Amino acid sequence: MSQNIEIEFKNMLTKKEYERFLIEFNIDKKQIFSQENHYFDTPDFALKNLGAALRIRKKGGVNEMTLKQPATVGLLETNQILSATEASLALKLGRLPDGLVQQLIEENGIPFSNMEYFGSLITNRVEIEYKNGLLVLDHSSYLTIEDYELEYEVESYPAGLKTFEELLAQLMIPKRETENKIRRFYNQKYKQHDLI
Repeated sequence: MSQNIEIEFKNMLTKKEYERFLIEFNIDKKQIFSQENHYFDTPDFALKNLGAALRIRKKGGVNEMTLKQPATVGLLETNQILSATEASLALKLGRLPDGLVQQLIEENGIPFSNMEYFGSLITNRVEIEYKNGLLVLDHSSYLTIEDYELEYEVESYPAGLKTFEELLAQLMIPKRETENKIRRFYNQKYKQHDLI
């Protein structure tokens, strides 16, 4: 079990900008790895309405459940490692394991038993150490969407913002308002939900 504050800057990319970035940073295809995120919420999007989100991520053979909640700066992430059995029960039967994540959700008046599996998002990712931070380039597929995104994860908000904006300017990429993956996934799921 762990908690940390996540400070990151994001910018959506076009496919052409994404491909240019791969060339600019000499990214070899072998550096790109895949990770799978599985999202949960209540049928009435109770977590989304609080600005929070719940996912199980499978990466490198490890299953981790993460609750993201708004913080003064960035997001508070609460992480809980799951066994293969716990992850399987969550994804196949919607049965999420007890623990701190459950406690934090229920403290917000949301019954943990109301959580439902919404679907998955698969990301092909490359990570690069860059000027006191971690630069992340993502190509994601979810529901009926495919998108490209640049992230910059840092310890310091002011210094990170300056470096990120300088990088975008250097590569002549316009600054775009960018929601996080969970939000983009939920927005698409919400649109599909409204069509039913």
